[in-house]
Amino acid sequence: MVLAACGWADAQTDVVIALNEVYLTYNSDNNVNALENINLNLHEGEFVCLLGSSGCGKSTLLKIIAGFITPTGGTALMEGQPIKGADWHRGVVFQQPPLYPWLTVEDNIKFGLKMRGVAANESQKRTEEYLRKVGLLEFRNNKPYELSGGMKQRVAIARALVNSPRVLLMDEPFGALDALTREQMQTLIRNIWWETKCTILFITHDVDEALALGTRVVVMSRRPGKIIKEIKTDFTYSITGENSNRTRYSTRFQMTREEILDLINKQDLCYNI
Repeated sequence: MVLAACGWADAQTDVVIALNEVYLTYNSDNNVNALENINLNLHEGEFVCLLGSSGCGKSTLLKIIAGFITPTGGTALMEGQPIKGADWHRGVVFQQPPLYPWLTVEDNIKFGLKMRGVAANESQKRTEEYLRKVGLLEFRNNKPYELSGGMKQRVAIARALVNSPRVLLMDEPFGALDALTREQMQTLIRNIWWETKCTILFITHDVDEALALGTRVVVMSRRPGKIIKEIKTDFTYSITGENSNRTRYSTRFQMTREEILDLINKQDLCYNI
């Protein structure tokens, strides 16, 4: 079956990340509840897209998984062990790629390997591999300021993946790109996911993007953020080349899209009443 061959994750697949009854309160004058009662498993090889209105806690949830912040309550586990601080096993890609401006493309990608003490020959081999994967071999000696927005994001993706993380966390990585570049980047990350079988959590505001990439779409409520719906999808396996528009304009794709938009719009409506 095609889905199994491509790494489709189900209840029997190993759980890589497990969030159990997680909540987070920002301690301020008003004690803002950002997340509440979050129960979420990320399975081996899944591509999970996280959707929700601005301020619903999507990025906060990603930061908990990354190890940047600790939840106020509940547990955040990776392969059964508590997440304590950032770790190269969980790579992160942000909307604005934080590249080192004084380093070349090649050295930016290689930086994490160098900090981990990976042998020079192995580091070079991996860096070459990912320069090819993201199509930047001929720009290896350029500095970040010489690159377009899409090219900078390719460097950021390569820098995260060159460490062979178990989980790749992406926080609206294509949000600042133009429509054409965005679609090209979607194709790139889909192809890399197919090839590496890396587990991906991808935050986006774009329902079409979520359906075009994810094997599961998770919809969050307004603050305090809760998971209100999880939808398994398989459109990413058919959105390739000439099949792209056929899939995007299929009845099933459009119906799923409308279902998700209705959920989000109802949340916004209730919030504004």
